[in-house]
Amino acid sequence: MAKMTLDDLVAQLRAVFKDGLHAVVLYGSAAAGEHIPKRSDYNVLVIVDALDTARLRMLSATARGWRAAGNPPPLTFTVDEWRESADVFPMEYADMLERHRVLHGDSPFAGIRVDRADLRLQVEHQALGKLLALRQGLLASGDDARAQLELLASSLSTIMVIFRAVERLRGESPSRDNAVLSRSVAGAAGVDAEPFLQVVRHVRGETKLAAAAAPAVFDGYVRGMEGVVRYLDRFAVEG
Repeated sequence: MAKMTLDDLVAQLRAVFKDGLHAVVLYGSAAAGEHIPKRSDYNVLVIVDALDTARLRMLSATARGWRAAGNPPPLTFTVDEWRESADVFPMEYADMLERHRVLHGDSPFAGIRVDRADLRLQVEHQALGKLLALRQGLLASGDDARAQLELLASSLSTIMVIFRAVERLRGESPSRDNAVLSRSVAGAAGVDAEPFLQVVRHVRGETKLAAAAAPAVFDGYVRGMEGVVRYLDRFAVEG
């Protein structure tokens, strides 16, 4: 059976929501031209006039097909929820604002503004949460270098979202090149960029890491995230 495409997804969303479908938006790496086959997925934002459990049940088969194609279920908001949630999800909103492509309807980003104070709180929370998750992953993997290598690769997309938020806090425009982005954030935080660069090159397929090298890279990766967390803890938002 053929995998569900973006066009298939939009068509099925239109069939369920009809005129109540306000917007379908592709966001993230695919929208930014950074999609990596077999590694990246397609992240989709859906905005509708109303969302009840009956409609969710109608949409469940579509969501299962979309997930079977290797993608997360669409992130679905009502119009009112979307307009009122920039203070709750400032990192995600800021990332979507810069990295999106409208697939259906009008752009939902008109009038959306992300407050830097809200962004600073969430990015510190997310950075610390990711650091804790890396430590938990190391506890679970023990001496399994292959498991550590997979943990490094699977963590990169979230780390890059955090790094882009750090750049926005600094008043900088985040680079779309993850290597350039990693160097910039590492420099600001005073940590070694090389472990992040090694994982970026590994995920891109440019220079694959051997499993035997994973523990040393993991050590530097965790130290780097510890430094980023300390940097964010000291960061003051002016105004």
